[in-house]
Amino acid sequence: NNPLSVELQLGEKYEVSPTLAKDSQEKSINAAKWGAILIVAFMVVYYFAGGLVAVVSVALNILLVLGAMASLGATMTLPGVAALVLTVGMAVDANVLIFERIREELRTGNSPQASIHVGYDRALSTIVDANITTLIAAIVLFNFGTGPIKGFAVTLSIGIMTSMFTAIMGTRGLINLIYGRRQVSKLMI
Repeated sequence: NNPLSVELQLGEKYEVSPTLAKDSQEKSINAAKWGAILIVAFMVVYYFAGGLVAVVSVALNILLVLGAMASLGATMTLPGVAALVLTVGMAVDANVLIFERIREELRTGNSPQASIHVGYDRALSTIVDANITTLIAAIVLFNFGTGPIKGFAVTLSIGIMTSMFTAIMGTRGLINLIYGRRQVSKLMI
């Protein structure tokens, strides 16, 4: 016996057609595409060659997330798209942290090679901290959420793990491939 029970009175009733969900899905995918285009433009204009490396890293990150989702047999839903967009934001943030640390080191007069090495080392703890915090939030969402929230949490968790790999290992590998074996006087970052 619930002392707070209230009688339900039906005020209005609406029916929603399947086209509404399709329209929402198309709009969210369109927003994700435009967001990606703006991110690519910003990264390339602001960080030059480093921006291109970041774009390749983020594209690899998205492919890894989609590949992991496909291997799990998961369906990409609107919450999954939202988690993928958040993952892209986290990946771009990690690259910005790295490149700004490298720029700081260049301003102090370090050589380009030393700046790359120290920049990655100093950005690592901040990147790990931000990603672990987000991963903990995703785990909490998965444990206490239902349906769409769990889907968001799964996609976000996969995205955070792939983001850390691509931002730390992927970009460093590409930067070392570009600048590692030759003497350069100036970095395009």
